Amino acid sequence: MALRVLVIDDEKTFADMLVMLLGREGYDAFAVNDGQAGLEKLGTDVFDLVLCDLKMPRMNGLEFLDAIADRGMKTTVIMMSAFGTVDLAVEALKRGAYDYISKPFKSDEIVLTLRKAEERQQLKARVRELEDRVSRWKAVETGDRPLVGASDRMTTLKETIAKVADYGTTVLITGESGTGKELVARAIHRVGKRSKGPFVAINCGAIPEALIESELFGHKKGAFTDAHVDKQGLFVEADGGTLLLDEVGELPAATQVALLRVLQEGEIRPVGSGKTRKVDVRIVAATHRDLQSAVHDGTFREDLFYRLNVVPIEVPALRDRSTDVPDLVEHILEGTAKRLGRGQVSCEPKVLRLLMGYPWPGNVRELENVLERAVVLSDGSSITEQSLPAALRESTSPAHAFLASDELSIKKASAYIEEELIKRALKETGGNRTHAAKLLEISHRSLLYKLKSYGIIDS
Repeated sequence: MALRVLVIDDEKTFADMLVMLLGREGYDAFAVNDGQAGLEKLGTDVFDLVLCDLKMPRMNGLEFLDAIADRGMKTTVIMMSAFGTVDLAVEALKRGAYDYISKPFKSDEIVLTLRKAEERQQLKARVRELEDRVSRWKAVETGDRPLVGASDRMTTLKETIAKVADYGTTVLITGESGTGKELVARAIHRVGKRSKGPFVAINCGAIPEALIESELFGHKKGAFTDAHVDKQGLFVEADGGTLLLDEVGELPAATQVALLRVLQEGEIRPVGSGKTRKVDVRIVAATHRDLQSAVHDGTFREDLFYRLNVVPIEVPALRDRSTDVPDLVEHILEGTAKRLGRGQVSCEPKVLRLLMGYPWPGNVRELENVLERAVVLSDGSSITEQSLPAALRESTSPAHAFLASDELSIKKASAYIEEELIKRALKETGGNRTHAAKLLEISHRSLLYKLKSYGIIDS
């Protein structure tokens, strides 16, 4: 798209010549004959660059610079004059001009000046973009419920949130239960243009099928037995903001059809009403189900799936970002201690290694529960191993259990894991040593030696 240039010069012949020159160079140029007319044109139209003469009737170039500064206009201005002096050039630059060029000038000279100004604008735009990205990044990581973690998976997640936040595009958040899908939805809302609007969430699986459409779209008085008054639904409540459809995979078939219509038309029809109503709502859906499999099984509409899955975001399981556990523990302990009226609570290194080694089937939600329990049961200011659930301590894998100790010997770690694998193989084969040796991919003779070495008695 061609850059637009406004030429302001009281010499009409010169201004018209300049417009023709700039047109040949690929610019979209327009000319006016004095500063006042230029100011009025900038008030009604958008220009990327301005070429302004210094001496003009009604409003000269310096007055024009002052006027656009007073109005907060950010257009790049290049001053021109046939009566130029160093003092005038300095004064123009002081008042906000980007550059100063003396008449008469060669066509190459003015084009080169415009190209330099164009590059400067592009650089400033890039700086603003980076500043905006940093601002969004900080917004994702701050607030009452921030997204905690600096692992590669979490970094990618935060970058995606920062990119999609400003658009009205529908987002589908997937991930296991307890991973923080609602936190992601709130972050998208918080850092986007709709942040001043409402954020409304509904768990689609927690509402009875007979009531779900009334909850979403509202109803008219008398629409059904218990409809004693008109009710506005959650779409109206979220108008101008974001609506999170949590566990969207649980929506009944009829409601899926109604939701598809809303996504296509941008309007809702309350239950029992003959009229539709326009709504401006960004839809963010979340689910722990595999919706593609549900589409294949016929329990979820394919067309609705594609409408929801415009921007897919997967929230990683905690076991896939174990390096984030220390930061999560610190954040959760700080909030839990404050909520329970406790002083500062920390985590012993050995306990932290145990927490990092646990697979966390319940993800961050399970970690929060475990840490709250530990804070309640701990007498001092530090969480001990004894304050953790026995199931957690006992289910840690051999490798991670060893890591939870103070040992650093690779030889001892290998022996520990080897012993555990032999026990598993014997259990798997019902004590059949020949079959166990095959599973372990060692010879029968090596297995017998290791059984004796580790003192393993198999049944």
